Amino acid sequence: MTRSPRSRIVEIISDERYVQAESPRWDGRDGGLAWIDMATGRFHRGRWEGGRLVPAGSLVVGAKIGAPAPLVEADAGWIVAAERGVVHVGDEGGIAPVVSDLAVPGDYMNDGACDPSGRFWVGSQSMPRDPHSALWSIDERGIAVERLGGVTVSNGLVFDDTGSTMYYIDTLPHRSIEAFDVAPDGRLSHRRTVCAVEGGNPDGMTIDREGLLWVAVWDAGEVRRYSPDGTLDEVIALPATRPTAVALVDDLLVITTASIGLQSPSAADGAILGVQVEVGGAPARPWGGAIPLGDRREASADGSAS
Repeated sequence: MTRSPRSRIVEIISDERYVQAESPRWDGRDGGLAWIDMATGRFHRGRWEGGRLVPAGSLVVGAKIGAPAPLVEADAGWIVAAERGVVHVGDEGGIAPVVSDLAVPGDYMNDGACDPSGRFWVGSQSMPRDPHSALWSIDERGIAVERLGGVTVSNGLVFDDTGSTMYYIDTLPHRSIEAFDVAPDGRLSHRRTVCAVEGGNPDGMTIDREGLLWVAVWDAGEVRRYSPDGTLDEVIALPATRPTAVALVDDLLVITTASIGLQSPSAADGAILGVQVEVGGAPARPWGGAIPLGDRREASADGSAS
């Protein structure tokens, strides 16, 4: 049962509007924020000024772009899912491949995040929509291992504090949040459904310091907070129809939104929104690699979930 409604003020915190803003990531190295515009292939960074998000640079990475993750060291850049693989994006704008041709032709990379050991987990989405896509992990050596097959639209992905549990959203066809046990070597097991997400499509997700899950629900105009057992804790109604993803910048819940496909977008559609919450989160976990290491992978899916 949802708790009694809280008094929440949802604010537009960006001056810019985006076609399909996604994957906000709090950068623990400098306190800034990174995000992407999936529809334009552009990687964005911003800084905070007076409670608002001010652009601090952007770069076209490819025709399609997915989730970013910071590297460990300051000024070391980002690892970014792009088109069918993963690239390194330098702070000065250089782009170099890390792993190419993960997704099959016609598909492209989507959401992802790093686990506490420094592996970057990232999945693809299928075009057309059928379950032939996959989820991979990429270790600090740049070796990619397929961890889960039969994926349709790989979306929200977060780990608990220990890294022993992964929460995951393959948006279609079941519109649900799932959980997996994660072995130290990255193998997945004990797949189970946390809860179904009704009234829209579950998209990006983050986890707070209490271990509860915040989920953007596309076409519902809502962000929802779920406990790890699937209990719906809170619903935040938004002025935007298509929230895409969320991040916790300490106790500020940052919400990216999309204007794509809307015939009469509102002032909030395509904006980045902010809501103060009681329980905060941590910066995005970094990838444990350094600079581009070439195209390396393990062809088998020995770590696939059972």
